Amino acid sequence: MGIKNLEYKREVAWYSMDDVQKNATDDFSKGYIDFLNKAKTERECVREMTSIAKAEGFVDFQDVIDGKATLKAGLKIYWTNREKAMMMAIIGKENPINGLNMVGAHIDAPRLDFRPQPLYEDHDMALAKTHYYGGIKKYQWVSVPLALHGVVCKKDGTKIIINIGEEADDPIFVINDLLPHLAYEQIEKKASDVISAEGLNLVMGSLPYYSNDPEDAKGVKANVLRLLNEKYGISERDFNFAEIEIVPALPARYVGLDKGMIGGYAQDDKVCAYTAFKALLEIDDIPAKTCACYFSDREEVGSMGNTGARANWLENFFFELCNAYSVANDGKIDIAVAARRSMTSTAFLSADVTAAFDPNFPEVSEPMNTAYCGMGIAFEKYTGHRGKSGASEASCEFFTGIAKVLDDAGIPWQLTEMGKLDKGGGGTIAQYMTDLGMDVIDCGTPVLSMHSPYEVTSKVDVYWTYKAYLAFFMNY
Repeated sequence: MGIKNLEYKREVAWYSMDDVQKNATDDFSKGYIDFLNKAKTERECVREMTSIAKAEGFVDFQDVIDGKATLKAGLKIYWTNREKAMMMAIIGKENPINGLNMVGAHIDAPRLDFRPQPLYEDHDMALAKTHYYGGIKKYQWVSVPLALHGVVCKKDGTKIIINIGEEADDPIFVINDLLPHLAYEQIEKKASDVISAEGLNLVMGSLPYYSNDPEDAKGVKANVLRLLNEKYGISERDFNFAEIEIVPALPARYVGLDKGMIGGYAQDDKVCAYTAFKALLEIDDIPAKTCACYFSDREEVGSMGNTGARANWLENFFFELCNAYSVANDGKIDIAVAARRSMTSTAFLSADVTAAFDPNFPEVSEPMNTAYCGMGIAFEKYTGHRGKSGASEASCEFFTGIAKVLDDAGIPWQLTEMGKLDKGGGGTIAQYMTDLGMDVIDCGTPVLSMHSPYEVTSKVDVYWTYKAYLAFFMNY
């Protein structure tokens, strides 16, 4: 063996792909772009996935829990949590006490939310106060076309879906910026202070409401309320209980003359959610181990809350799964013991994006230990900040086993860290899975302009992320 064969080298995945794989990449990217345009929020993501899952023969796990269906090998199940988080699984031949092969991604994304009392009028303009969600650069959200997505629950139990700004004849919304002619003081500020949180106020309207009734409300805000009431039957009081999210009204599209990249909102972490979802749907034969996807909410704000990864809902799934298996097989086992053994025997891929090397900002990356667009799915043995603070770290044995699966399947992959040491860092849901005793490693698609209103990925990385998750499901 020559010395050159001892060196580790990586290259752009396109070079080693045949025409069949290139065509498959193109086809896969079209479906992904369509998904990005349909599922900008966590609720929309769950709604879209549930609809597709049902069409593919998945049944509600709640029916199994309630005794209306029997757990058996090959059964395809889904389970939703408050319409914001979701589990999907294909039951394997083995007892779940032996562990699952699981991929977990989050389906929330940085955005703006309506505040509890959002609407007000100022100098004949109607505006809405917002509260930013997740880690954003506030200045990136001004002068961008925005849309309203969400739900309003009325006291009579009616649930109203809000979606304004996505159709061609819909109005869009905007947060105004200051013109450069008057911005001499503004541009001297730090980037974090250029636009304040209290300055993220959405333009809602400018036409006043006229009424012949002297007792009736008048003005621009009144007209906005009238229009919302005519379209959705809601009043200002309903905003106290609503979940209205402000997201970019920008469609996902190809980037570049060669259409080699994909631009779109919320690719962190819809790209990993979609690829894992499609990989699970691709499983035709009954797997040896139960294969599952976990789609969580609220990762961008720390994963707390009953739909986040810190909640016990994921643990409940293992308890219910082991109980259903015991019932179906007339077992007499301690469900608590079985569930804990199942969790500690589970292999979990924390499917989250990572930062791709950007030639415009080379100073924040360490070239030997960063992810590059076009080189396949990226693995992070550990995440966290500075001295690996807040990180889970995959064991040598587990990572080697995952790498063997990918190498045997001919799937390009790369290693990365999140930027130079002491430059920042990031976290994922991995740490909460390791708290349950699972073997976990972070892996996902490299992303440019992460957390901006318009993120960018390489379509070949998206494709190989999907193939990596499929290989893991079937062969680990």
